[in-house]
Amino acid sequence: MKPRNSGSVVRLAAPLRALAQRFSFLLLVLASVALMMVGRIDALSVDSARARVTDAFAPILDAISRPAATAAHVVESVVEVQNAFEENQRLKAENARLLQWKQAALRLEAENISLRSLLKATPEPSSSFITARVIAAPGSSFLRTLVVTAGRRDGVRKGQAAIAGSGLVGRVIEVGEWSARVLLLTDINTRIPVVLERSRQRAVMAGDNSDQTRLLYLPPEAPVQVGERVVTSGHGGQFPPGLPVGVVSSAGERGVRVQPNVDLSRVEHLQLVEFSLPGSEAEPSSESK
Repeated sequence: MKPRNSGSVVRLAAPLRALAQRFSFLLLVLASVALMMVGRIDALSVDSARARVTDAFAPILDAISRPAATAAHVVESVVEVQNAFEENQRLKAENARLLQWKQAALRLEAENISLRSLLKATPEPSSSFITARVIAAPGSSFLRTLVVTAGRRDGVRKGQAAIAGSGLVGRVIEVGEWSARVLLLTDINTRIPVVLERSRQRAVMAGDNSDQTRLLYLPPEAPVQVGERVVTSGHGGQFPPGLPVGVVSSAGERGVRVQPNVDLSRVEHLQLVEFSLPGSEAEPSSESK
């Protein structure tokens, strides 16, 4: 049996609890006002008390924040592992494709050697190159050239091809003892015989002092496709055939435009290549021999 005094305590506490619940909001407002008044009267004491309360709760807050930080780190690690796994799978697939292309290239190379031996084909002309650094781009509205740190003393000759990265940049037009000037593909004075790699349509690529070049002398019914690669044709003895120049960026009523393979505004180093083509300007003259 429960003692009688506990029941009487419960009966006495019930009205007090109801009273506290009824006036709790008012009591909180009064307590807030009192704390504000105390803060106005004795700000130092309030700041000191606030600092002590903060110090007391700091270890608790730190303990609460650690699991959250740990969980975030774990989630980030899982995401990184997932990304690494996906990248690994992509690289494996790309490696498998490259191995297939390698086998195809080796087979074609062997077949090419066999056919050349049967046809007694003339071998490709030998080539040599000089690597030079671009030190100036003295271009204007009427001239687009680059100046490189290689000249006659390094073996640079007028007419040599200038190549950077994945494609042709231009040709050497002026040679000094210590430097040389390269005329870019986009210059208005540039004319290069080219061929569309897929359709085998021949044309002349001309610069117009813009960031792209245009193709001239294409038949109206030529099957030109956007994205088709453009390479040198070898005609005229200026460049050997097959040097990559750019890709067709647009084809319409305003003509065919070609985007060069190389960003000509960001070239830092060039290879000045001498292909020793018969009748080319890059061949040393009899006076220099």
